[in-house]
Amino acid sequence: MNWPALTVFIILFGLVTVLGFVAARWRQADLNHLNEWGLGGRRFGTIVTWFLLGGDLYTAYTFIAVPALVFGAGAIGFFAVPYTLMLYPFVYVVYPRLWSVAHRHGYVTASDFVRGRYGSPLLALLVAVTGILATMPYIALQLVGIQVVIAAMGFAGGGLMGDLPLIVAFAILAAYTYTSGLRAPALISVVKDLLIYITVIAAITVIPAQLGGYGHIFAGIAPDKLLLAAPTDHNTGAYGAYATLALGSVLALFLYPHCITALLSSSSRGVIKRNMALLPAYSLALALLAFLGYVAVVAHVHDDPAYADYFKHYGNNFAVPALMLKYFPAWFVGVAFAAVAIGALVPAAIMSIAAANLFTRNIYKAYLAPQATPADEAKMAKLLSLIVKVGALAFILFVPTQYAINLQLLGGAWIIQTLPTVVIGLYTRWLHRWALAAGWAVGMCLSTWMVVSQQFKPTFPLHLGDWTLPGYAAFYSVIVNFIIAVLLTLAFRTARLAEAADQTVPADYEHDVT
Repeated sequence: MNWPALTVFIILFGLVTVLGFVAARWRQADLNHLNEWGLGGRRFGTIVTWFLLGGDLYTAYTFIAVPALVFGAGAIGFFAVPYTLMLYPFVYVVYPRLWSVAHRHGYVTASDFVRGRYGSPLLALLVAVTGILATMPYIALQLVGIQVVIAAMGFAGGGLMGDLPLIVAFAILAAYTYTSGLRAPALISVVKDLLIYITVIAAITVIPAQLGGYGHIFAGIAPDKLLLAAPTDHNTGAYGAYATLALGSVLALFLYPHCITALLSSSSRGVIKRNMALLPAYSLALALLAFLGYVAVVAHVHDDPAYADYFKHYGNNFAVPALMLKYFPAWFVGVAFAAVAIGALVPAAIMSIAAANLFTRNIYKAYLAPQATPADEAKMAKLLSLIVKVGALAFILFVPTQYAINLQLLGGAWIIQTLPTVVIGLYTRWLHRWALAAGWAVGMCLSTWMVVSQQFKPTFPLHLGDWTLPGYAAFYSVIVNFIIAVLLTLAFRTARLAEAADQTVPADYEHDVT
């Protein structure tokens, strides 16, 4: 047991727990209303939204898995860096429109918008189910980061002793999320970001210095890991995979319910735009974290007998924790591991709230209890946030970790199928609701088949004539989804199939607070 690291970890975790419960009194309001519990009253300004979105997007999975991918596969892992840079201009242009129409009509979820825009309860239900489905493994994977650092402090192995700290951590998360709603992760995000930046700055300064500098590190990486493999005749190879992984991730990320929840909690569309200008600061941290994968290769942590059992159990996910254990004193290891754990709890809380919002508004109220009051909605959302966490915890405890990580790849391939309905719907209602539903169904089946056929690898080798085009399954499947939606819309319009009423008007999409 690494007692100094564990002591620092517990102190910082305790601070976060206190903040989680104190958040219920921060900007006090009636938390028995879904708008307050699930969206923070839509009152978060630029600074709070910046921390909330940073905590929402840059998770413990990113802290652990991005450098793990670079450590194991090399340059392909850096696709996460250009994708985050392309992401923010896209969100800057598109998502203030969603904020405006949601603010005007009181929408809490993307499914609320879809129901109002297309007049289709079925299409809204499909978007809600997709959001919940894609979020569950994403929540579970936040726990992978906690599992790894808890094991590194001495709670390795199976059985109750190995799982008890994880269970306790998630019980605490469930308690303050139930009590404080979205205010809890918003307040905790400040501490989380501070710890992560301290850890990243220390890691990229201290470890390279002990390994002979950046030049020595890059010189120690094999060429096949340092650069993408060049395309061959009739095969785009890693170039196509890299490009489609980046572009597909850009299109998918802000369709996740937790990202939309964070955006809708902001106080104005101007807050969203300012944050899209400020958030690239996190991309710098992400690039530096990815670089730690190369640092771990040169440090030969995988060959260290002290970490052999950890790598056997957690695979490349142990690369960054191994670096911390090898090059830092125990007390700072506690700081770094607390950054990882808190960086997991913040997005896990937002994800569970977002999934609960979806179920409450678009399944419970829409189909099970149409007469539910705002208090009933809030009560159901709180209960569902607990159930979602228990499901995610069971997922981690009883499903092999490696399988859970691979299954996450389906999350992006699933959630991107709502792109034609949500994003295009923000600009035009030309696509017919039944055509969108058909495109969604084909896209969901196709993307699932593509990923499963490749043993849950994210890229699929698309064969077109003599060409082989390896690419992100989500990107290929959403193109098919869109084509089907367009073709069927033309057919339905030719047949003059009836349209439903649109609750929105063009001015709603430019609306701002006055």
